[in-house]
Amino acid sequence: MSLLQVRGLEAFYGASQALFGVDLDIAEGELVALMGRNGMGKTTTVRAISRMLRTTRGEIRFDGQDLTVLPSFRAARLGIGLAPEGRRCFAGLTVSENLMASARPGAWDQPAAIALFPRLGERLGQTAATLSGGEQQMLAIARALLTNPRLLILDEATEGLAPVVRQEIWAAIAKLKQGGQSILVIDKAFSELRAVADRCVILARGKSVWTGTPVELTRDIETEMLGV
Repeated sequence: MSLLQVRGLEAFYGASQALFGVDLDIAEGELVALMGRNGMGKTTTVRAISRMLRTTRGEIRFDGQDLTVLPSFRAARLGIGLAPEGRRCFAGLTVSENLMASARPGAWDQPAAIALFPRLGERLGQTAATLSGGEQQMLAIARALLTNPRLLILDEATEGLAPVVRQEIWAAIAKLKQGGQSILVIDKAFSELRAVADRCVILARGKSVWTGTPVELTRDIETEMLGV
């Protein structure tokens, strides 16, 4: 059985419909890449899964439980950890305080996060506002991991970051996958996604239009559906 199962997902911002039928599955230990051009519904899908957007129709199940009836904090407690687009670290709190704010019992604790992202160990006493964009992204991922999630969602994992920092984050994602972490990742770095993803799902105009393995994602499909 899938850890996450999404069927016929529709979502709304007020009277405006943003999703028109998203289908998505993630198994235990699987890394799935959610892809698509800008404005195609990727972040809306994430917001619906994490229950930050409650106005939805369709089926969202996590480990067999119906997420559509739950508020976001209960979805998080079931084991959904989110590093959101834009990072959204607590600017006035230190790195250590940001990590403590989200921590729940489990294998992921502050030393484990620092082992994954050594830069954070050098910044524990600094406020998040003083970090570089790349360091803030590392902090956002580490903060999500300290919830000890069964599913980690990374929305725009490396957007706008320097190449050397992007490489560090992709290396960390590869380590997480090797450790058996289930991951849903959104990013525009298609070559990096190909290297780590088990499957890819492409959205267009708020609907799932293609699902397959990275090997099956040909250049023709990329050109037609992703504009690359």
